[in-house]
Amino acid sequence: MSTATISPVLAPRTSQRPASRTSGAARSQARSSVRLTRRGRAVVLFAGLVLVLLAGFFLGSVAVGTDEAGQGPTTEIVMVEPGQSLWSIASELTTDGDVRTTMREIERLNALDTVALSAGQKLRVPVSTD
Repeated sequence: MSTATISPVLAPRTSQRPASRTSGAARSQARSSVRLTRRGRAVVLFAGLVLVLLAGFFLGSVAVGTDEAGQGPTTEIVMVEPGQSLWSIASELTTDGDVRTTMREIERLNALDTVALSAGQKLRVPVSTD
């Protein structure tokens, strides 16, 4: 069995540059051995952005839920009678005098877009604490 070794050989530069204040050895140490073209820099930038995007996507999609069910507000179902408005239903339920807050809570619980109600409509309302 035979073995082969490879030893890198650097070719000397053929072009001569004018002498500068720094020595050639110092300049060659300061220079990087890898040079990127404009296209290469764009590819490196694009690859970096893709990596950051993927890391944000996978790390941001971690579930933050728990095993226990949440406790929603205590509610009851009320059927709207003819002539009733959202204000009248909220005023019947309100004990502290702030009817507008109760109206907003009823709108939120039932996902209402408008305050217009129809007779026979069922509404989820917060339980009044008397």
